[in-house]
Formats: sequence, structure tokens, C-alpha cells
Amino acid sequence: MHTWVLVVHVVAGSSGLLLGPVAMLARKGPGLHPRVGRAYQGATAALCLSAFGLVAYKPALWWLGVIGTATWGAALGGWWVRRRGFDGWLAWHIGLMCGSYVSFVTAFLVVNLGFGSVLAWILPTLVGTPLIGRTIAGAVRRPAVRADAASEAEVAAGVGTGA
Repeated sequence: MHTWVLVVHVVAGSSGLLLGPVAMLARKGPGLHPRVGRAYQGATAALCLSAFGLVAYKPALWWLGVIGTATWGAALGGWWVRRRGFDGWLAWHIGLMCGSYVSFVTAFLVVNLGFGSVLAWILPTLVGTPLIGRTIAGAVRRPAVRADAASEAEVAAGVGTGA
């Protein structure tokens, strides 16, 4: 059973690492971005739940559950602020979703470079934080169009979608 939980965890982590950039680079609005975003949410959920499965087998890894919960919480928070659409939602959406992705990258590096590698623990945050800040600054300068309010013609033309 432990092997299956570990396989789910690795597949979920790998999926999140692959889906994150696809969602980030996809044209915003109806279509690919929200579909990939839902798949990313699924990968994040599976990652978090399998982390608790791994903790059940080895309680010394309790921190894995905490990190998994924080990663899923950030991804769910990013989804939630987008659904609510309150003023300033775009900055929160980008920050939370990209923050969850930084967690995926950190975990990948820690597992592959070793738990004792300080670089693996801090490099994703050092690189990711300024990139996220720059992306937020650029995105909030452009007018955002709610996906449900944008016409197909606007989306196709890239008007108001951040494209």
C-alpha cells in the first residue's frame, strides 16, 4: 500500500510541475487556461492527500502534511478569489497560484538534491518571488475581463484577456 501512495504522490507532483507552466502560459479566458487549472487543482489535491498517506506510514514526515496542506490551500485560494471576482482578485489569483507552484518546484528540488540542501529550499522562492511580483504588476496594469463576461470574439482576439 505504501508503494501505491508514493506512486500517487510522485505522479501528482510531476503532473503539477508540468501543468503549472501550461496554465501560466495559456491565453487567459475560457478554454485551455481554466481546463488546465482544474487539472492542476486535481494534481494539488492528490499531492496533499497522498502526503498525509505518506505521513501515516512514517510520522516523522509530519511536515510533509503541513507543506501539502499549504500548497493545496494556496491553489484553492487562487481558484476561490477568481470565482469571487472581488476588486483586486487578479493579483491574489496570480500570487496564490504561482506560490503553490513554487512549492511544487521546491519539493522537486529538495527530493532530488537532498533534504539538507539549503539551495533546494530557498532557490525557488528567491527566483519565483520577483517573477510573481513582476507578473502581478504587469497584469494589474491591463484591464481584466471576467471569463464569463467575455464574448468569444473578445477572447479569440485577446481583448481584455491579458493575452
